[in-house]
Amino acid sequence: MLLLIHGSLCDYRYWRWQLPVLSQQYTVIAPSLPGYWPEALDREDSSFSIERHSATMTALIRHIGEGQPVHVLGHSRGAHVALNIALGAPALTRSLTLADPGFGFDGESGGMAVHAEAVALLARDDVEQALSVFVDTVNGPGTWRQMVSWFKAMVRDNAKTLLSQVNEPHASVDANRLAELDTKTLLVGGANSPARYHSRIDTLAQVLPHATRLSIPLASHGMNLANPKAFNQGVLDYLNGVD
Repeated sequence: MLLLIHGSLCDYRYWRWQLPVLSQQYTVIAPSLPGYWPEALDREDSSFSIERHSATMTALIRHIGEGQPVHVLGHSRGAHVALNIALGAPALTRSLTLADPGFGFDGESGGMAVHAEAVALLARDDVEQALSVFVDTVNGPGTWRQMVSWFKAMVRDNAKTLLSQVNEPHASVDANRLAELDTKTLLVGGANSPARYHSRIDTLAQVLPHATRLSIPLASHGMNLANPKAFNQGVLDYLNGVD
């Protein structure tokens, strides 16, 4: 069984190019995290947090897996949720796949200024510009303008989640804890992703005891959409090796 966890401004629809392929070999579960579409928040909610989402997904694993471990794959902010699951419930995590993790490490400077900038634009009801700023920052200049209509519709549906995300607590990771993680881990990066994601994967590769790296060619942060064939095959090859 494989659990897919989406990142910021997304929901279960983000995995549209993974579900048909990965489900040929695995039972794939792709939920929307609490607060995202189809019940997306439209105002700030103090309960919105990595901790809450991790706890919710851990409970889901216990339910659907009937106590058996499952493979967990998280993208961007979802990679932080996935990592928390593995740290909190290692017996439930058969393997961990972190795709362009969006979290920072304890002791680093504050989060990306793009969150505050996007939220300021949302407060002025300039949704389109807010989403353009956010998506272009995490993927590369001009990405929002070039995105297909279904992706833009999904992101617009989740735009107001940024109002809660910008203030969520404890949004960093203690790198010292990761040396104790005994879970086999795949670190996936887009070959053209912004440098901060490469740096994060470099650090994780050094501290995680069972880490394997995979670079997706011709792709940036949204590598599972830009090059789904390479992403899907790379993930399947890794999971099959674990199994």
